[in-house]
Amino acid sequence: MKIIEPATPEQFTQYYRLRYQTLRQPWGQPEGSERADDDATAIHALLVDNAGEAAGVCRLHLNTPQEGQLRFMGIRADQQGKQLGNLLLQYLEERARTLGAERLTLQARENAVNFYRRNGYEVLEKTYLLFGSIQHYLMAKQL
Repeated sequence: MKIIEPATPEQFTQYYRLRYQTLRQPWGQPEGSERADDDATAIHALLVDNAGEAAGVCRLHLNTPQEGQLRFMGIRADQQGKQLGNLLLQYLEERARTLGAERLTLQARENAVNFYRRNGYEVLEKTYLLFGSIQHYLMAKQL
């Protein structure tokens, strides 16, 4: 497994396909809903397996020079439970530090809160329901 920042059209196709398959398709959302308006200014991390196939995705965007936000964390179903999300977090936390960020925030789905807690994030508040059914929590970590 290795983490790359997608640069080619083929890498971005894999990246967005996995983002859709893990974060939108299970809730019946249309293709394209996995994209965000600020994707062009974000740092994208793509975890690829030894065969070069997408195994995990996440992205970092700086909201301010001191604060970054992680979004769109997804791990391919057959790779879940192998601590691969930790690798993506560590990679993007280090990227955020090199850019001068002192803190990271994210909106965690309820079933991911404990994963982020184990990685040093704390719940700040209960926020919104995505698709009317997925509770989210604002979490943060000092870098």
